Amino acid sequence: MAEQLRLGQARLESTTKVTLAVLALASGVYTYLGVRGLLNGDAAVVFFGAVIYSVAVSVGIYAFWSYLMRFLPHIESARARAWLFLAMLIGSAMIIAMSSWLNAAALAGSAALEQHMANATETYQQQLDQAHANALASQSLLPDIQLASKRFASLAQQERSTGALTGTSGSGTVVQLLNQMSTELNRLALEVEESRDEIKRKFESGGRNLSRMRELISNSGPIEARSNAFGEETLKLIGQITALQQTSVAPSVKRAAEDLGKTFIAPIADGQNAGLQERQTEVVARVEAALRAQSRALSAAADEILQREPVIPARFQPLSPPEAVLLYANDFLPSWAGAISIDLLPAVLIFIMIIVEGAIRRHGGIDLDAETMSAADVMRGAAIYRQMEERFGHQVAPPPANTGQPAPPPDENVTPITVPTVNRRNE
Repeated sequence: MAEQLRLGQARLESTTKVTLAVLALASGVYTYLGVRGLLNGDAAVVFFGAVIYSVAVSVGIYAFWSYLMRFLPHIESARARAWLFLAMLIGSAMIIAMSSWLNAAALAGSAALEQHMANATETYQQQLDQAHANALASQSLLPDIQLASKRFASLAQQERSTGALTGTSGSGTVVQLLNQMSTELNRLALEVEESRDEIKRKFESGGRNLSRMRELISNSGPIEARSNAFGEETLKLIGQITALQQTSVAPSVKRAAEDLGKTFIAPIADGQNAGLQERQTEVVARVEAALRAQSRALSAAADEILQREPVIPARFQPLSPPEAVLLYANDFLPSWAGAISIDLLPAVLIFIMIIVEGAIRRHGGIDLDAETMSAADVMRGAAIYRQMEERFGHQVAPPPANTGQPAPPPDENVTPITVPTVNRRNE
């Protein structure tokens, strides 16, 4: 069994070297693809820099695993083997640091960048919707404004036709005041209505930016070009989100409502007699009280809208493929596993060689050494045997053959064969 294991080990030596070289080369290629995305500058400088780094990685990986394959399986001392295992652990960590994450970037860099852009798109979609909702919130003030305007206009019509407020019909002070208040509220309502069209236009423009961003994510072109175009679209979208927040008419409504209550000037009664003038003054006071109440209600409603948290558009952070792979590492575990396996697969081969070498030692390793001795080994053994005879002054009997039986006693009638002296100077 030991002889068969030794022969198999010898036959697989070339295969082991080729396998290690192919793995180191594959790691170097993927390292080149990964490191190329990190370097900036002239194309030639980037190319040569990436090539030199990847070649250094390939040579380092090949040399590291070659040293361990050559020495670790043959070490019998537990202490020495523990130190070599520690060296293998440290070297593996260094290989992951200088190569494996770049291999993962080459394998999953494009997918990681696409995910980064997809996450950014979802964020911008939420911010656009929130800004749109904040801008439309001011439209909720429109029914109250229109209702107040119609109320003042209706009272003016009733006063003109029937004198419902003063008891005297006609276009007097009260009618003019009510028409004036209705006109101001109508103007404010028209401003709110006009802002609706602008909000709709900006929201649709932002939606087109989002559609273009989603197209860039799903396209199959070079990821660098798509990422640059994506960044340009995000800048346009941020502008639309900011403009949406500025189209809110809530501040205008608040100012107009406050002006209605603070700048009201009661007109002078112009009735033909004292009784009519007194009634006009009384109605004007009631109109002023109603106007101030309407002003406070509109101002409070506008304050609720203005107290909403403003949308702060997020700035898109461009990433390189290696950075994206590190940021979204949990989402690309299979790619990380493949990248690390390329670099650390020789460790499995080393463990196999350790097991085989241990089996060879347990099953007749000494006999195999005797069977595989060369002529030079035999001559060196004979020279050592002769030196022992000369030093101790008597014949040293050769060790008995490994037959499991005790060696017979030497026969005095048998003359030992003298080993010829080898003259090293005449070789």
